[in-house]
Amino acid sequence: MSSENSAPNQAASTATTLIHRPRRLRRTATLRRMVQETTLTVDDLIYPMFVMEGEEQKMEITSMPGCYRYTMDLLLREIAQVYQLGIGAVALFPVIPESKKDDTGSESYNPEGLVQRTVRAIKQAVPDILVITDVALDPFTTHGHDGIVDPKGMILNDPTVEVLVKMAVSQAAAGADMVAPSDMMDGRVGAIRKALDAFGYIDVRILAYSAKYASAYYGPFRDALDSAPKFGDKKTYQMDAANAREAIKEVTLDIAEGADIVMVKPALSYLDIICQVKNYTQLPVAAYNVSGEYAMIKAAAQNGWIDEKKVILETLTSMKRAGADLILTYFAKEVALMLM
Repeated sequence: MSSENSAPNQAASTATTLIHRPRRLRRTATLRRMVQETTLTVDDLIYPMFVMEGEEQKMEITSMPGCYRYTMDLLLREIAQVYQLGIGAVALFPVIPESKKDDTGSESYNPEGLVQRTVRAIKQAVPDILVITDVALDPFTTHGHDGIVDPKGMILNDPTVEVLVKMAVSQAAAGADMVAPSDMMDGRVGAIRKALDAFGYIDVRILAYSAKYASAYYGPFRDALDSAPKFGDKKTYQMDAANAREAIKEVTLDIAEGADIVMVKPALSYLDIICQVKNYTQLPVAAYNVSGEYAMIKAAAQNGWIDEKKVILETLTSMKRAGADLILTYFAKEVALMLM
């Protein structure tokens, strides 16, 4: 009698103790793809590339295995391949000879400078690819800082902005689709927007390095351009790595001044900042997967410590998951091949 009565009680007990089973949706690869929340695509990628003077030369950057400085002729061939892979944008960074550097970066706005000539050549060879140009003085100055320096070693904001404006206008005149001020001078986005509009370049976009931190992850990039500062550091104009609220302040100012896209740099150690910026603004948010992040993955892979392809995809997906709409990454070509 007691055993007959216990069966309904056991059923009732089981019914009230519902076991949640999220693993049901992880059962097969097809199902996992169907419910995947974040998808990395080739359309998310911007490929940073380095150009130098000369002909028929391609020099690997020691601290960035797989990345090269190209002379313009070889750069054009590489860009044609990149575009065929579906990558829609390149970000251009110049290696400027010492003989063309000075204290004020005047070569930066030379109509026949390396950047300007390269932009014209790219737009002629691959007209549909988006060309993004860097607006900062450090590749062009003898001292390696992003601004004009006074005799006491202070970086002068407003005189620097005047040069940045000339630089941006000259890049737009050469055919740049987007200018990207990375200098972190106050007021430069507004000044550049005003000048671009005044000269008739109303459709040239501004990708603002809005939250650019004074980071130790930039070392290999400075090797690539030979642009490390000759004295001091960049902490008086780039952001303190400990600050989060300040990023929103910088983003707010750049939006008010006319930025079309805002960016967080670096990306991997600043995923929280990417998320906060994404939640704050309706503008597209870019993230820069910088040279140090790239070099660490390459070094670990070369030592056999990680599965390189899986770590690359996981790393970039984390940036997309955090809120990045666009990712500047030296892995762009490799990822495009992985995603084919």
